[in-house]
Amino acid sequence: MKYVLALLLAVALAPAQAALDWETALNGDQRSAENKARDSSRHPRQTLEFFGIEEGMTVVELSPGGGWYTEVLAPLVAPNGQLYAAHFGMNLSSNAYFRNALGGFLQKLASNNDLYGPVKVTQLAPPEEVAVAPAGSADLIVAFRNIHSWMRMGSLDATLAAAFTALKPGGVLGIVQHRAPSGDDPAEMARSGYVTEAYVIAAAEKAGFKLDARSEINANPRDTADHANGVWSLPPALRGGDEDRAKFEAIGESDRMTLRFVKPA
Repeated sequence: MKYVLALLLAVALAPAQAALDWETALNGDQRSAENKARDSSRHPRQTLEFFGIEEGMTVVELSPGGGWYTEVLAPLVAPNGQLYAAHFGMNLSSNAYFRNALGGFLQKLASNNDLYGPVKVTQLAPPEEVAVAPAGSADLIVAFRNIHSWMRMGSLDATLAAAFTALKPGGVLGIVQHRAPSGDDPAEMARSGYVTEAYVIAAAEKAGFKLDARSEINANPRDTADHANGVWSLPPALRGGDEDRAKFEAIGESDRMTLRFVKPA
């Protein structure tokens, strides 16, 4: 009885877990009006909650690009956790796009050091640079709409292996990716940006992950995924210009799978 009372007292006196700062993450000045306007298509809060984000976690964002999700993640993670941004390698001199993208991202971080100062930038440039975070340190690794890019570069397997190494046992890999309803041609998937769920799941399982759950948070049934310019036919890219612009704007952003994997304990 004394043990039970002591346990109940300990639970009662334990400090409550701090709430995540969603107000700053979604509505703070670090986000432009254009980025905030895309929340209705990208559903950042629902997506990150589905992946299981919690206060104090160590989180890795793979290939953050221009930092759309970094703007959301930093206020959530920085206060008591650690955010790693695994961007392009600094020595990929053969591709000016990679260096320009990394340079723009670093400038973004430098523009708001109070917010982004704690963010640690690592390099993701397989096969040379694959230490996205210290081995076994990450609670959550997220990848937003870049599976097709890794397929195109021939680095998907190495990238998923890097994520597996960085995660703690029981840690989560969250993937959002433009979804192809069918197809089995990896080259066409890489070209169009649309990848089948079966392909993504098989690649993740090959790396050692187990599928834990799926969500339709980012589904868009209006998207037929068969456009001449692939996913870039749709907003925000609208690569076809004025041709069929109204049709593509009516479709909106792509249909996307949202998958949660775990690293077996």
